[in-house]
Amino acid sequence: MKRHLIIATAAAAALVAGGTVTAVAVSNDAGSAKAASGGQLTAQTAAHHAGPQASGTAQVQDGSSSIRMQDDDANGQEEIREANAAKVSAPDAAAAALKAVPGTVTGLDLDADRPGLVWDADVLGKDGKWHEVTLDAGNGRVLNQHLDHGDDDDAQERAAARNATTDAAAAARTAAASHGTVTSVELDDDHGTKAVWEVETVTKDGKEHKVLVDPQSGKLSAVPAHDADDDDNDGADD
Repeated sequence: MKRHLIIATAAAAALVAGGTVTAVAVSNDAGSAKAASGGQLTAQTAAHHAGPQASGTAQVQDGSSSIRMQDDDANGQEEIREANAAKVSAPDAAAAALKAVPGTVTGLDLDADRPGLVWDADVLGKDGKWHEVTLDAGNGRVLNQHLDHGDDDDAQERAAARNATTDAAAAARTAAASHGTVTSVELDDDHGTKAVWEVETVTKDGKEHKVLVDPQSGKLSAVPAHDADDDDNDGADD
């Protein structure tokens, strides 16, 4: 994920059904609430607790994935291990993210960058703000949600996301049909004059692939050779 996130949270307490419920909330245009009795709530349950004014952009407490994994690529098999362990596909992760934040998914990334395996989803919300939703890769549960207050806003990316007729889920399904398990989807403008879906996959033999999907036609294509070379060089520099 390219975005750096700043978490804005506020604590609130509510008395429900004779018991005390502690919630963590983020203030936005419609109000929100999450996490009851020390546990995590799904986006749907949280919206219910938040009341009829909830916008679906509730903040939840940080949580750990049900799939316990270490972020370790010592043997070069990180991608295939994560792909094999994930129970939630990229299209399902996109759908879960949109239940939490209605809008347009612009990026998905499968990663073990916190306790356990998660999907990180970038969403351009209907509220016009950028959000990142972290989802359990085992069951799609929302583990965390952030508003992105970074200064890397891109009008071109906004326009491409809103005008795309092929969304992130459809791009993932197109790539998976011939290239294995999808581990990343991103709306990227590094491959030409217009943004395209850049999809990374891994096949059962452990080979990693990167393909492009046109956001208008949904057509699948290979990454241009010079772009692939640039990616390899960038990886070497890292």
